Amino acid sequence: MSRLTILEYPDPRLRTRARPVERFDEALGRLIDDMFETMYAAPGIGLAATQVDFHRRLIVMDVSEDRTEPLVFINPEILERDGAVKTEEGCLSVPNIFDDVERASRIRIRAQDRTGAVFERECDGVLSVCLQHEMDHLEGKLFVDYLSDMKRDRIRKKLDKERKERIATQHRGGATRTAGAR
Repeated sequence: MSRLTILEYPDPRLRTRARPVERFDEALGRLIDDMFETMYAAPGIGLAATQVDFHRRLIVMDVSEDRTEPLVFINPEILERDGAVKTEEGCLSVPNIFDDVERASRIRIRAQDRTGAVFERECDGVLSVCLQHEMDHLEGKLFVDYLSDMKRDRIRKKLDKERKERIATQHRGGATRTAGAR
């Protein structure tokens, strides 16, 4: 297994609408395993394939406290929505940013597992919120799209600044190592 690179907002590839998964083969199984490794290392509780620049309708999740309940949702669709709940959300593609988003409190979904078998499931609580959040990624939508334009712009500027600082620090560190190696 290997860790994948998670795209960060405002990367335009995050706006790509994912296509259905059609082949349930060994390559898909490896991608699923790599996505779990990436999600756990981040650390996160959900990851959509779009976030790792693979634009197929695939989500991995584990909302358990002890990370022992990995879930795979392929080609998910929401069959029913009920209620409303406002919760604080974060996102691996929008690091260290959290804000309230309103979503359905309960959903019923249909999806496929890693072998292609179709299943239906009732979801509520964190599972419901997380699944709706990850399904948004498959449509090219991010949780910041639910926020005001002003908040979204402020977040983009903050992340751009942090990214530039991180790159500058990496370059300085690389130059120091090279100079010290002589």
